[in-house]
Amino acid sequence: MASNGQGKAREGRTHRRSRFGCRNCKLRKLKCDEGKPQCKRCSSFGVLCNFMSHIPDLQPIAADAVRPLVVRGKVELQPPPTNAIWTSDASTSYQLNARCQDFITRYLGRSLITPNDPNMVQVNRQLLKLAFTCPFLMHASLAVALTYDRHLNGSLGGRRTVEECYHWSQGTVLLNKRLREPIEDKDKDPIWGTAAALVILIFSSPDSCPPEEVWPLKSSGSSDLDWVRMSKGKMSLWNIVNPVRPDSLFSVMAATFAQMRAPLPERGIDGMPRALAAVCDLKDSSTAETNPYFHAAHAVSQILDLPDSEVGTGQTQLFMRSIHGPFEDLLRKRDPVALLLLYLWYRKTSRSIWWIELRARVECPAIFLYLRLYHKENDAVHSFLPAGATPDG
Repeated sequence: MASNGQGKAREGRTHRRSRFGCRNCKLRKLKCDEGKPQCKRCSSFGVLCNFMSHIPDLQPIAADAVRPLVVRGKVELQPPPTNAIWTSDASTSYQLNARCQDFITRYLGRSLITPNDPNMVQVNRQLLKLAFTCPFLMHASLAVALTYDRHLNGSLGGRRTVEECYHWSQGTVLLNKRLREPIEDKDKDPIWGTAAALVILIFSSPDSCPPEEVWPLKSSGSSDLDWVRMSKGKMSLWNIVNPVRPDSLFSVMAATFAQMRAPLPERGIDGMPRALAAVCDLKDSSTAETNPYFHAAHAVSQILDLPDSEVGTGQTQLFMRSIHGPFEDLLRKRDPVALLLLYLWYRKTSRSIWWIELRARVECPAIFLYLRLYHKENDAVHSFLPAGATPDG
């Protein structure tokens, strides 16, 4: 009887929850100590405690924040700085701290997507102006800038920071809210810019962990090829915002968009390395209807022999466009030839495009090991892989 009573007491303690805890602790499924104005959990995690409704979920504490004032033993929050910079529209506003201001001016005044692209420099500078009137664009832009900074730091095992997650989340939430409303002409460029930023974010932010825990070696999950879904979501906005319309700030990228949407061959293997055609079982009579690898193999073939400096965003999108229908099904089923085509695309594009490199450095070793472990008898596939027991990066 005593033992049973102790069990009930433990059960009662296990299910006791904080009634007035902050939303951050509830989101993180932690017990809040209900401290004011900052609970200990939020302080240690580096976010503003949001027991009050006007503070967003998981908002990072500003890196340049000063120490709080203490008056008669009570802690009071410092007033905002007088030189505050805001981004705001009719429904939302966000105050940029000094760190955010630094990242915006340092990174978004030049080309982040592909280095040394004068058209992207022009686009980014115009997007920077729009970001101060479109909070969803500002949050997404800040997230990209923070991710790019993590890339420049060169940490192979670098994980997403709290700030990245916060701005990414806010950009997504606010964009979805905006898309539920009528879209005016002035909204089209910010919407397209934000959608493009969100694709970069999800692509450049794979789980950073040992290859054995990365797709395709890990068990199937809802996050498999999540960047494919996001890319399709962005392209579904094309006809709504039309980024090549004459008054669009993206119209200077017409050549890039033309590459991205260029038609692939309808038949045959012209321009494709013979060995690649053989491993894909492609012949002169092959079409997309008769061979599921047809478009993907042609897309990869168009960049394999290009100098790394000439591989831009337009060429990379050709392969991303080919991931649909039977080929996408094969990729999700971990078909060895489909995985090989993805591997070859990763290795080529990651040498010149930083946001692809961040995923390639994680998934390339996993694909390599998967093919070595489960398809070691496929000599045709292995002829494209680096020699040795591990990939050379």
